[in-house]
Amino acid sequence: QVQLVESGGGLVQAGGSLRLSCAASGRAFSINAMGWFRQAPGKEREFVAAISRSGYTIYADSVKGRFTISRDNAKNTVYLQMNSLKPEDTAVYFCAARWQAVATTGEYDYWGQGTQVTVSS
Repeated sequence: QVQLVESGGGLVQAGGSLRLSCAASGRAFSINAMGWFRQAPGKEREFVAAISRSGYTIYADSVKGRFTISRDNAKNTVYLQMNSLKPEDTAVYFCAARWQAVATTGEYDYWGQGTQVTVSS
């Protein structure tokens, strides 16, 4: 089993930045892909970014050039640096992990509880 705990959400003005963190515990040393998803009120959950253990990254088009995903394997932690935030980035952000390769679908094995990000205009 793997447990994921997110932190770093909050309220920020448009154009501002936030950094989310997700710490994995349990059998986290075997995890390959870690990713971030988000869900806005009334909308379906959507993919944001993912990173493999070797550092391969993939992003949703809506966040390319603004968000950066990174990972510290020694700490079993993944980060999401969010810059140039827009009101449409407002959502609950979820960390996810899976044993297999990175994926943009929701087919992840483990999920965190989510952290709220609110961007005011």
